[in-house]
Amino acid sequence: MLSVYEGFFTGGARIVHSDVVLGLREGGQHHRVLSVHGEVHREATRQRMEDDACYRTLTAAGVGVTSLGRTFGPDRTDPAAFTGPELADTARATADADVILSLKEQPLALLNQAGLPRRPVVVCLHRSDPENQGRALDDLKAAIADGTVAACVCCAESTRAAYEAAGIPSGLLHVIPNGVDLIRFRPDPAGRLALRTSLGIGDPTAPVIVFAARYDGMKNVPLFLRAARAWLAEEPDGHILMCGAGMTPANPGLEADITAAFGADRDDLTPRLHRLGVRRDMEKVYAAADVVSLTSSWGEAAPLCLIEGMMCGAVPVATDVGDSAAIVRGHGIVTPPDPEVIARAWTTAATSRDTFTPALTASRERFSRTRMIASYAALIDRVSAGAGRRTLPEPL
Repeated sequence: MLSVYEGFFTGGARIVHSDVVLGLREGGQHHRVLSVHGEVHREATRQRMEDDACYRTLTAAGVGVTSLGRTFGPDRTDPAAFTGPELADTARATADADVILSLKEQPLALLNQAGLPRRPVVVCLHRSDPENQGRALDDLKAAIADGTVAACVCCAESTRAAYEAAGIPSGLLHVIPNGVDLIRFRPDPAGRLALRTSLGIGDPTAPVIVFAARYDGMKNVPLFLRAARAWLAEEPDGHILMCGAGMTPANPGLEADITAAFGADRDDLTPRLHRLGVRRDMEKVYAAADVVSLTSSWGEAAPLCLIEGMMCGAVPVATDVGDSAAIVRGHGIVTPPDPEVIARAWTTAATSRDTFTPALTASRERFSRTRMIASYAALIDRVSAGAGRRTLPEPL
């Protein structure tokens, strides 16, 4: 098996896919990963492949990871133009694969290149806005028309519906909901206390909200910050944790958003707004929180932060985008994109946390990593058995 990534940078899709690779390897499959980019500049953050947590986890487990060495950034090269050496490296990587997994549709710009070994491709889709991703949808349609794509995994029902509406044949679309490691993501009283203490949150009863997202327009950070201002003004003991790429004081865009949202209250309220950036201990961050919030406006499918946070005992509060409402229903609160309403929902969720605990506990099997990986394995087995290595003709 070969997985092809656009690059290693923080985000739920890469975390999920890397966990799938590890789980399939644990089940006896042999997996390798090829990354188109070796370094990515986005969300006001330079992200080198070798520094990425997913890369380190994969390689520590013995999964071979290679890169074409490209850099993704403001001066990036044409995503559909590849050099002879890059294509030769790709041909070597794909030659021994029985099935290729494409993490989202962006790697198809590479896999669609003429002259590469022909292998069945399973495209793993993780968004609900296929027409808002540049040329990626066209590349997916081209790969389907060429007969290369054997199946598409949709991480959410909203993903399946959106891609079917965009013209992808329904027979190719298979829904496998996201899952997480329930041993890692669980309530942790000791971790909760330690994380809070490290941030100077001395009161163990102080309400804490966590926002885990990269600094991207789809996440609607300005809406979150307006809600944060309203909530912090009403909750003198409350704290907010912001995690993810670009969620640091070094990001001028975020700092401008904070100034715009908080205005004259910035100096008084923002000492309780903790910008933590990329964290390697999200299970402790979620365990330290009472509420996990998401304010996205578009593009979400099955947000990993909501699932991880819920499994750690945080009550989810989210806008109705993608499958967010289906995930939150019965476990938390769905809100309109109104900062005052969101702030009140945070207070309700935090003060009613004990009433949500039974539902969160009962839903753990539904969001299990084991269930997710078993479903991926079954689909890959069907593709491998049905296609074989020579079902697709080699190019002349």
